[in-house]
Amino acid sequence: MSEYNKTNREESANSIIKNHMIWSMGAGFIPVPIADFFAVGAIQLDMIRQLCKLYDIDFKQTEGKAVITALTGSGLARLGARAVKFIPGVGSVLGGITMAVLSGASTFALGEVFKKHFETGGTFLDFDPERLKKYYNEKFEKGKEVAEELRKKQETVSKAADAGDAVDKLRELAAMKASGLLSDEEFEAMKKKIIGQ
Repeated sequence: MSEYNKTNREESANSIIKNHMIWSMGAGFIPVPIADFFAVGAIQLDMIRQLCKLYDIDFKQTEGKAVITALTGSGLARLGARAVKFIPGVGSVLGGITMAVLSGASTFALGEVFKKHFETGGTFLDFDPERLKKYYNEKFEKGKEVAEELRKKQETVSKAADAGDAVDKLRELAAMKASGLLSDEEFEAMKKKIIGQ
């Protein structure tokens, strides 16, 4: 395989991993504790299917599920974070954020393991979860950092959009005041309300 094709394939693999990581993070916000686990599992299985197609490896769904379970554990380790979701009010928000980051990290690590295995000529037949567990754990830690960065970027984009909405609303208010539809008192009260949000 030419260096150009290898680079293109690696970029495609990275894109597949990143997209599925983002989807897993979204699934981590599902407020129902078991539903998020199954949603993330389905996303991870789809990621492996797409990586297999990219590397021209026969995809085997049963083996894929077994490998996911062997590498990521039965999910018991993640139940601690999921249990936080049951705390009224704060639990659903903090638990969702925690699960989003952990789900994204797990998907990132799983994708990196498969990418490395396939890049070195591996297939499902010679996939040894025990041998790759250490690499998965290293990539899981890196994945937590990547997922947290993605979460913060999304938060920043969301805040910027909210600020833009507030500016638009203030412009509308100023136009209403200028045209005489609002008194000074009404304008000030509504402005404070928008700025307070």
